[in-house]
Amino acid sequence: MTKIERIDAVLKGGEPDRPPVCLWYHFGLQHTSGETFAKTALEYFDYYDFDFLKLMNDYFYPMPAGMDEIKTVKDLAKIGRLEADRTPLKEQLKAVRFIGKQLKKKAYFIDTVFDPWQVLLKSVCGENLPALAREAPRQLTKALNFITDTLIDYCRRSIQMGSNGIFLSVLASREVIDHKLFLNFAKPAAMRLLNAIKFLAPMNVLHAHGAKIFVSDVLDFPVSVISYEDRLPGNPSIEEMKKRFPGAVMGGIDNDQVVNRTYAFIKNNVREGLRRGGKSRFFLANGCSIPSWMDSRALQVIVETAKTWKPESAADGKAPEAAK
Repeated sequence: MTKIERIDAVLKGGEPDRPPVCLWYHFGLQHTSGETFAKTALEYFDYYDFDFLKLMNDYFYPMPAGMDEIKTVKDLAKIGRLEADRTPLKEQLKAVRFIGKQLKKKAYFIDTVFDPWQVLLKSVCGENLPALAREAPRQLTKALNFITDTLIDYCRRSIQMGSNGIFLSVLASREVIDHKLFLNFAKPAAMRLLNAIKFLAPMNVLHAHGAKIFVSDVLDFPVSVISYEDRLPGNPSIEEMKKRFPGAVMGGIDNDQVVNRTYAFIKNNVREGLRRGGKSRFFLANGCSIPSWMDSRALQVIVETAKTWKPESAADGKAPEAAK
């Protein structure tokens, strides 16, 4: 099978020749141009021979002009709708355009986007966000709507330029967000964004971040794939998620267990992930970003193990669980 045929088989619920594999980490290139970032991402993709590319996104949404923080109701009024070309996201679009031309008809790539709540949390509101949610819910919702509109336009342009889906990272677990905040603010904004692009690309992915994810609350997102850290305590197994979600599931590799481990240990970790994922509706990938400083050979070992593993293998990878 070609890389594209393998992905299409999974998305259609069929059985590929083997589960597609991909790994990712943050390159730390947000200080560079989109073209430079794109070339690095493509070099990384080609070197490890992944089945698809998950394009990282480290270009932050900007603070309103002249502001150092958003802390009050009056400050929230400074947040408005922006054009992506007038933000650092313009560099991400340059990367998307470059990669779209290089990978067209060769492989799929998905573009990472952080949900509107995370946009505010990462820098614009930062530590002030929980208090603003309590004290100014109406104004905060209005700000989220402006950001959602900006991101919808961005996602549409990304897909038009060649990305085969949006990988939307959403804080959707008890570890990282209060449940009421998720239901009242984070989920509605993320849901509106995904509904706006659900028919535009075949491989839209919801990444439910954190431990103890709100499983019942993420199953209705309009995506083809759910990604999450299946090895974290309190999260459902891949088998459980596949029973509840009709699309494909992405995971299997414990991103906390790929450094400071022998190659033998890593091979068993991968085999266990493959065993859990099964023959269909499964993408083998890290549950969340792996460390950028990990051993290059270890990455190669993961890919090689994934490509040569057979379900009937005697070494089915049960060792990693004992180490956690």
